[in-house]
Amino acid sequence: MANLNHTIRKFNRFELKYLITIQQAERFKSALRAYLIPDEHGSNGNYALTSLYYDSPDLRCYWEKEYGLRFRRKLRIRHYETSEPMTEETPVFLEIKQRVDRVTQKRRVVLEYGDALRLCNDRKLIENTDEDRKTLEEMYVFLWQYNLRPVSIVRYDRQAFIGTKYDIGLRVTFDTNLTFQSHRLHIHEEPSALPMLPPNQVVMEIKVNERIPTWLTGLIADHNLKMVRVSKYCRSIETAQETPALRWRNLPPESSEDILVSLPASFTKPNPKIGIHN
Repeated sequence: MANLNHTIRKFNRFELKYLITIQQAERFKSALRAYLIPDEHGSNGNYALTSLYYDSPDLRCYWEKEYGLRFRRKLRIRHYETSEPMTEETPVFLEIKQRVDRVTQKRRVVLEYGDALRLCNDRKLIENTDEDRKTLEEMYVFLWQYNLRPVSIVRYDRQAFIGTKYDIGLRVTFDTNLTFQSHRLHIHEEPSALPMLPPNQVVMEIKVNERIPTWLTGLIADHNLKMVRVSKYCRSIETAQETPALRWRNLPPESSEDILVSLPASFTKPNPKIGIHN
């Protein structure tokens, strides 16, 4: 995911999710290739993702999803893995993912990893472009309002297919090797993750701006796929709760300085300016 500064900052879309087997996924991919092309990122649309989720001490974001509230939000730092080790300057996405009725909305800002931690863990607004000002202010208020802190890391491998000029905005993704960790919540360190789903299961997501093309609804029916409600973040919390040794608990929040000190070539920027210019 090179050149993150040119990515879309805000969008609204519909998302449909399916929990299928690897065999079903491979058959469905074969059919999709007649209509879609691999995402330009990664190799043949393949890349790895790491997301650090923030929530309140009483897991309010988790319960909003579980109760099916018509309006709900969550905040995460998302890193697209590369062969390079993470540093304080590594670009990451800071994202608010929001659900309003059936519509999924996402607002995100590209920040350096160190600055994302300073905002989320230290509550320090950082300088950025005018394009991102409102989004950063919203995140800042959200962090204070819910007293958000790191609670879970989710990792997985993704293969993504995108629409051509005939299906602009259409995106179908296949996520495998889903793992989670609920302690030592540093995304730059070697993972100590555990499986979140059986190894033969795949989370398939269909993301579309307006409506699903007729050819795709036909494929879904032909393959007898059934929609499910599945949240990777919620599943990570539930799996941890089911494992007494890993059970999620309120840990003292760490400062960005405490986290960044474990980076391979760590340094701390002196007195980052407070204020903002996505």
